[in-house]
Amino acid sequence: MYQVIIRIKKNDSVKGKRIHKLILDVLKEGKISGATVWTGVSGYGKRGKSDVQIEGITINMPMVIEVVDELSKLEKILPKIKEFVDDNGLVTIHEVGML
Repeated sequence: MYQVIIRIKKNDSVKGKRIHKLILDVLKEGKISGATVWTGVSGYGKRGKSDVQIEGITINMPMVIEVVDELSKLEKILPKIKEFVDDNGLVTIHEVGML
């Protein structure tokens, strides 16, 4: 089994639609068994800091999408995910053990 980790910002979008929603659509269409979307409190990367505080509300937080499935299924959807993420984030893939 392999894990794909996608790091983006919450407000990232392509053609007016949030990247995380586009990615989830691709995962469902690819019959990936499941995904988890996490929002972070703060972070930084090559595009700078990933949080903005407005009266206690944080916007444009870092976001991580985690997926675990068979390599053959993941390889089919990775080009489309990389197209959405482009230089706005980071996509990594790791072999994982299952208990």
